Amino acid sequence: MPSQSQDDSAARPARRSESKGKTKPVEVLNEPTIRLHIWLETGDGVFFGAGRAFLLEKIEEYGSLRKAAEDLGMSYRAAWGKIRKTEKVLGVKLIAQCRSKKEGHNLTEEGRMLKEKYLLWFQEIEREALRKAAEIFPWPVRGYKEKGGDKFLRQ
Repeated sequence: MPSQSQDDSAARPARRSESKGKTKPVEVLNEPTIRLHIWLETGDGVFFGAGRAFLLEKIEEYGSLRKAAEDLGMSYRAAWGKIRKTEKVLGVKLIAQCRSKKEGHNLTEEGRMLKEKYLLWFQEIEREALRKAAEIFPWPVRGYKEKGGDKFLRQ
């Protein structure tokens, strides 16, 4: 039976090996993936992040808040509450009901812009995080989208 220190060695990150003053990457069994969680908040809590951007994306896709919420595994009431909280903080409407309730909802210009700007911000932060990780760590790392992550983040 292996000792405790042998078991722990598999969980520890690989180290740079020094050879004639040169540093070379050390292979790891599983390439690490960078995961970022960024959001906007006020003193009252979160008012926009990836979950709400994804909710807006689904509303745009389905034309329905109810279908978007269902697809994301949340209640209509929870989805509506998240949209309303963000609208209250920003002072703008993110979604608008179509002419009749049966026609569902569309994103407003402000809702579409917020979703797109959030995605741009996320992608820029991820790009910089990947650059710094390649500079700092002795093994390769990849972004969530490179690993086959959420389609939403690949845009």
